[in-house]
Amino acid sequence: MLRVAVVGSGPSGVYTAQALVQQTAVPDVRVHVLDRLPCPYGLVRYGVAPDHEKIKSLQGTLRAVLEHERITFVGNVEAGTPELPAHRLLELYHAVVYCVGAATDRRLGIPGEDLPGSFSATEFVSWYSAHPDADPGGFALGVRSAVVVGVGNVAVDVARVLARGAAELLPTDVPQPALDLLSGSTVREVHMVGRRGPSQAKFTTKELRELGALPRASVSVEPAELALDPAYGDPSALPTALRRNVEVLRGWADAPPPVRARVLRLRFHLRPVELLAEAGRVAAVRFERTVPDGAGRVRGTGSYEEIEAQLVLRSVGYQGMPVPGLPFDPARGTVPHTAGRVLRADAPSPGEYVAGWIKRGPTGVIGTNRPCAKETAGSLLADADELAAREVADEPLAVLRESGLRPVEWPGWLAIEAAESSLGASLGRRSVKIADWAGLLAAARGVRP
Repeated sequence: MLRVAVVGSGPSGVYTAQALVQQTAVPDVRVHVLDRLPCPYGLVRYGVAPDHEKIKSLQGTLRAVLEHERITFVGNVEAGTPELPAHRLLELYHAVVYCVGAATDRRLGIPGEDLPGSFSATEFVSWYSAHPDADPGGFALGVRSAVVVGVGNVAVDVARVLARGAAELLPTDVPQPALDLLSGSTVREVHMVGRRGPSQAKFTTKELRELGALPRASVSVEPAELALDPAYGDPSALPTALRRNVEVLRGWADAPPPVRARVLRLRFHLRPVELLAEAGRVAAVRFERTVPDGAGRVRGTGSYEEIEAQLVLRSVGYQGMPVPGLPFDPARGTVPHTAGRVLRADAPSPGEYVAGWIKRGPTGVIGTNRPCAKETAGSLLADADELAAREVADEPLAVLRESGLRPVEWPGWLAIEAAESSLGASLGRRSVKIADWAGLLAAARGVRP
């Protein structure tokens, strides 16, 4: 029997577990999928916007994998802590695959970035997704204007949630504390700002079009800013996805939107240089106008503009963080590896592997994790004979419990699901996420509030 621990129950972790148990070359592989949260699915549960039901439905696919007879979900267990360091995991399992993602946002690196009222987009996403580490009351939405820095899909998500009315989110699983604050929101303008042109924006066309379909918000673009992009006048040479983005924006520029309660302003060729304060809080963002430099990048022009903002959400990419006990490349934000095998002193470290963003960096979509996981699983299985020769614990979960940890297994997760369904029913809503650690763990143990 080959015992494997997969650290992380998001798509990369689940796909890795699936690849290990579906192959036939090594028939008796048993996988424990560990997660520090008592809930599975990673960013599918805690990173997908509540109004994106189709993407959230991927949970059903991940669920089927985690219910496999040779896969065990082990929540509420955090690897890389003093209680469970990396070397201890290797005493319990023949192999450990780290699928821990990229845990933090990249910073802007400009003055005022840490002013009250300035947040990373991940913090906002965690808040409306009911992540138990988020502060349920952490966002003051009694403001007039918000700026979202970035033009990727996460930026579109947070801008869309800000521009929606609370009534539109009522049928979703958004946590009640967040819904209550969104109900009292006074935000009237949401500015989504990119430093480059529309042909270089990272959002998908589907996400972009959704902004134009919001019933209580209109979309505004600046034709002069769009025209700065050399590809804007004739986008025919662009890849299909980018060409369609430009076509959507051209349509909005040609047909001014109707006047609605909120306006979502898409701005381009503006680079943030400073967050400005008033009364100790962020009050505006100062931007420098940029123009293309002829080499696919942009340069500053020395011309500046200030956009009012009492709330700033920074969405300029993710950054991997060191995994305690593993080597780390700070420049790439990844663990050094070859085909998923962790490298120590340029040599593969027996029994240690990586998959997902901590392996390749924060690139690709959810589906990109499949071939990434398959490659790592293939490396692990090629090493199986050597790995299986090492003695490990017969019952790793028993050892974890003896050390004082309290794992939440699959029945505990099902109890959380049931409690969230009951919470939604009590509020006259569908299933509503429990947003705090105490509530999740109580539900997992079958304790009623």
